[in-house]
Amino acid sequence: MKKGLRVILSGGGTGGHIYPAIAIADEIKRRYPDAEFLFVGAKDRMEMEKVPQAGYEIEGLWISGVDRSFSLKNFIFPFKLMSSLSKSRKIIKKFKPDVVIGTGGFASGPLLRVAISKGIPTLIQEQNSLPGITNRILAKYADKICAAYEKVKNVFPSERTIITGNPVRQDLLKVDELRDEGIKHFNLSREKKTVLVLGGSLGARRLNKLIETYLKKFKEEDIQLIWQIGKLYYADYKKYESEQIRAKEFINRMDLAYAAADVIISRAGAGSVSELCIVGKPVLFIPSPNVAENHQAKNAMAVTEHDAALMITEDELTERFEPCFFSLLTDEKRLARFSANIKKLALPNATSDIVDEVEKLIEKNKK
Repeated sequence: MKKGLRVILSGGGTGGHIYPAIAIADEIKRRYPDAEFLFVGAKDRMEMEKVPQAGYEIEGLWISGVDRSFSLKNFIFPFKLMSSLSKSRKIIKKFKPDVVIGTGGFASGPLLRVAISKGIPTLIQEQNSLPGITNRILAKYADKICAAYEKVKNVFPSERTIITGNPVRQDLLKVDELRDEGIKHFNLSREKKTVLVLGGSLGARRLNKLIETYLKKFKEEDIQLIWQIGKLYYADYKKYESEQIRAKEFINRMDLAYAAADVIISRAGAGSVSELCIVGKPVLFIPSPNVAENHQAKNAMAVTEHDAALMITEDELTERFEPCFFSLLTDEKRLARFSANIKKLALPNATSDIVDEVEKLIEKNKK
């Protein structure tokens, strides 16, 4: 492949779309240090902050999704779409990319649609077991689809879909070696069990309320917590920081948090599920019900159907959490089985495999 490779990546709205795009860019940059990158996101969404923090340039489009309920905001959607298509044409004309990669989210729709219309090689990466609407539309025209779950071939053109897994941070591949460092980093006791609670970077109201409700029970059972509260709720829950509880707004060293944990409570976003498969720790998934088409529950079920994790929906928490979770903590055979089975689902080479497909697309286009 030629030097001076030019790559546009588009995806955002949530970390589940942003971080895969960054991971792909990092792998391309590792292989081709002279490559030039441009990210395209939605104005006022988290990618406008997270992408520059990762060292990449980003352009913002005036775009958002359609509200599923009746909303006056939907009336301006056509104007946003036309504006985004127009700006996408200008971006592509100026940057002249060799390939355009989409990882889902509002902004990737108009950007990739323009790239497809101009015959530029395009690849989309689908993180979820149930594809989002943007990628469902783009998949009809994209040159290649890299997905994490075999089930998506029922939705996407199977002849252009390859199962690669989701891009994950490479520092997670050696979590097993970091247990002592993780315990020390969070100032925990290695003699006690540690539960890691993950509700996402912004936080999850229901998860935080759940943990607050059972703080006394955790203390009685002599269980330590690493509790990622999230940006939206940290002010309300930071008061629970103690010798036994590490209350964090955000965890920067996720590798050490995973390493220190014996059991993990987590939402079931696609990126989280992929990371947890690689980490190989026993997991309780509590899927967010506030996502399109309940895709987090479907992500979790893709793991639980292999006897590789436990899932409790939010509606079931009051009745099931205490008996199910606290009995799991003391069931060493089941914990070991979950750990072994979830590791079998890991696809640790996903990022490299996706970039292999990017290379093939560019080489094919050159010929």
